[in-house]
Amino acid sequence: MSFFERLSPYQAVALALLRIIAALLFIEHGTQKLFGFPPAPYAITTLFFVAGIIELVGGILILIGLFTRPIAFLLSGEMAIAYFMVHMPINFFPANNQGDGAVLFCFIFLFLVFAGPGEWALDNRQRL
Repeated sequence: MSFFERLSPYQAVALALLRIIAALLFIEHGTQKLFGFPPAPYAITTLFFVAGIIELVGGILILIGLFTRPIAFLLSGEMAIAYFMVHMPINFFPANNQGDGAVLFCFIFLFLVFAGPGEWALDNRQRL
């Protein structure tokens, strides 16, 4: 058995760590838009306020692993819209328009739609 094959039993834990870290980083974007923490380098508009609510609530649900797949689908879509509305008009390339984060969040959340939450998620609780 190769080294990489020995890692397979830890796949669900690695997936959970990806979900948790991505959620914590995403929540920070929501608190920035809603509460000004950390301080935002841009003005908050109504659209950003709505995005902040989606990011805070959605990030918390992803963090605890509750309704992971539908919430991840919603958040993936939000990040695709954010890229095309905010970043792409500046420049097509993410390296030039600071859209790297939006692209990465979009595809991490899209991955969670298909992969599920991994370990340590409320979605995994036993149904009575």
